[in-house]
Amino acid sequence: MQTRRHYPFSQTVRWSARFFVGPALWAASVVAAYVLLDFPAAMRVPWTVAAVLGTAVAFFVGFKNNASYGRLWEARKIWGAIVNTSRSWAITVQGFVTDEFATAEVAHAEVLGHHRELILRHLAWLAALRHHLRRQQTWEHTGRKDDAYIRSLCHECKTPMAEDLALFVEPDEVEQLVARSNRATHLLSKQATRLKELKRQGLIDNWRHMELQKLLIVMFDHQGKCERIKNFPFPRQYASYTLYTVYLFAALLPFGMLDVFGEMGPWMVWMVIPSAALLAWVYFTAELIGDYSENPFEGLWNDIPITALSRTIEIDLKELLDEPEIPEPLKPGYLGLLN
Repeated sequence: MQTRRHYPFSQTVRWSARFFVGPALWAASVVAAYVLLDFPAAMRVPWTVAAVLGTAVAFFVGFKNNASYGRLWEARKIWGAIVNTSRSWAITVQGFVTDEFATAEVAHAEVLGHHRELILRHLAWLAALRHHLRRQQTWEHTGRKDDAYIRSLCHECKTPMAEDLALFVEPDEVEQLVARSNRATHLLSKQATRLKELKRQGLIDNWRHMELQKLLIVMFDHQGKCERIKNFPFPRQYASYTLYTVYLFAALLPFGMLDVFGEMGPWMVWMVIPSAALLAWVYFTAELIGDYSENPFEGLWNDIPITALSRTIEIDLKELLDEPEIPEPLKPGYLGLLN
């Protein structure tokens, strides 16, 4: 995710330059035809037409950006809730899984081992969920080289999931997980099975078992909300129609500006080129911002930093376990992409 106060101007230019150059070339061809072919009346479009169309397009672009931001912000709220639920899971496991209800004597080290198992498996769930959300969908950005390069910097896009899972669960469990289509769901199911086994051993009473089970249901709810955003795209009819109307406006714009600049003098018509290019760039870039905000988990620069958030959770939970090795927080890499 971008973490600087502003995008560097050079990156903004690189990202959106084609939406200035293309309209500029189109406007140049229109002006050249207007001047060289000498049929001004046939090429001029009343500026009112272009202005009304531009207003309509602005509404479409605004609607798309508002809806796209809603998807982005909802994803951020979900992961904020995952952070809180993860901490709640850790302290609840430590407080509820005890030997006070055991029918036979249980060593304290064994109880601590159960705490560690349940909490580390939760971290495995976070890893599996991240990899699940980083899968590429057909409607996400796949065509541009810059996007492919940025995705190659994403941790989940360059690290095998089995490697991440092996940090938290045993190799035999990793092998079982890799064979599943939805590893995150299987991990939560495994947590429920272990809670039932601990209840049978007398390490959890009925009420505490129910409370821990409720937390697992909350995690399923968080996972389902993330999957809804990931698996259901921003409606393509809105995305497509907005883009088409921006193209239509950019194509009509030079003809409308001829109506204005043509009355200022023979040489002023050349001002149509930078003016039309600049205005088209504003519309195209606004549309592009919404386009890249639709999919907050695809591994690009405007995504929710789920890897960094998971690392924050990992640090908190391992400190609660008094683990000897605590990982460092993830620092943003180039433009905040390595998170």
